[in-house]
Amino acid sequence: MNINATLFAQALVFAILIWFTMKFIWPPIAKALDERALKISEGLAASEKAKTELAAANQRVEAELSQSRNESATRLADAERRAQALIEEAKARANDEAAKIVAAARQEAEQQVIKAREALREQVAVLAVKGAEQILRKEVNAGVHADLLNRLKTEL
Repeated sequence: MNINATLFAQALVFAILIWFTMKFIWPPIAKALDERALKISEGLAASEKAKTELAAANQRVEAELSQSRNESATRLADAERRAQALIEEAKARANDEAAKIVAAARQEAEQQVIKAREALREQVAVLAVKGAEQILRKEVNAGVHADLLNRLKTEL
């Protein structure tokens, strides 16, 4: 065999192999590598976008939390003020009610004092009549001496 022919045949087979690889094998591999690189770059871009969105979301969450804290503190302060106002109002109503009860009790006491005085006058008049009866040793007619007894009651 001739070494030149072998080298030529091997070069021809190698050229056909290169042409076949370049025509049928290399494009799908390059396409797969390009797709893979594109997916990786898209993934990195999505990752960066997600990081920025996460940072923005964290800022919004912090803003909402601080706003919620402020609102809750305001509501708590309002509730405390309302409670204090209700307590003061209840105290005022209780004081008014107590004053009414005391006034009613005083009025009732005055009425009872007046009734007691009247009852005492009646008893004193009866005792005076009995005393006069004892002194005179005769019966005093209360009907006849009603005017006298009424004057006695008023004087007492």
